[in-house]
Amino acid sequence: MQKRTNTVLNSAMAPTSKPPPFICWRWPFSPNPNPNPTSTSCGDPRDLPWLFKSLKTLGSLAQGFLIADPPSASASIGVAPPPPHLTAASQGEAEQRALAAALKSGKEATVLEFYSPKCRLCNSLLGLVLDLERRNEDWVSFVLADAENEQWLPELLHYDIKYVPCFVLLDNNGKALAKTGVPTSRLHVIAGLHHLLKLKQPAKRERHNST
Repeated sequence: MQKRTNTVLNSAMAPTSKPPPFICWRWPFSPNPNPNPTSTSCGDPRDLPWLFKSLKTLGSLAQGFLIADPPSASASIGVAPPPPHLTAASQGEAEQRALAAALKSGKEATVLEFYSPKCRLCNSLLGLVLDLERRNEDWVSFVLADAENEQWLPELLHYDIKYVPCFVLLDNNGKALAKTGVPTSRLHVIAGLHHLLKLKQPAKRERHNST
């Protein structure tokens, strides 16, 4: 009886794992990097089973990426499938021009969305992203970035992108403010995206949405 009581007490006192955060605040280019890189403010990516194995053009960086679903032939999020003749270089250049245009638009913020054409979770967010862009087009721009395209390698390293989908919030000067956390589910990604938008949402619109 005493042994059973101790077992119950020990299990009750055992620490419970924290749920993964919706958004991440720590950036890899901090002057004081985390001495324990396996434990971050965004959770431990190794806890997830989605290894991003298809980044051939990124060399050894491929081993550090995660996707939130198995490969799919579906279209990438936010846009229709690119024409068959469109090369990876052309697509990367088009996406980077879109980012440059968004930052020059004078809007309050830009959401840079890293995705993979093989990610079914990314594709499932298509309608939501288009709707958010339409309803908030007066103050925020949405830009896509194919995480498998080597032209985005500097940004992948700079923003520490190790999983997709990942949304990075930029202010009107192009400074990163936060990004969505490790995508444990579709609802988790959606909640993180809404948290990002609230960080820069104009006060008038926020009051209107709360009524």
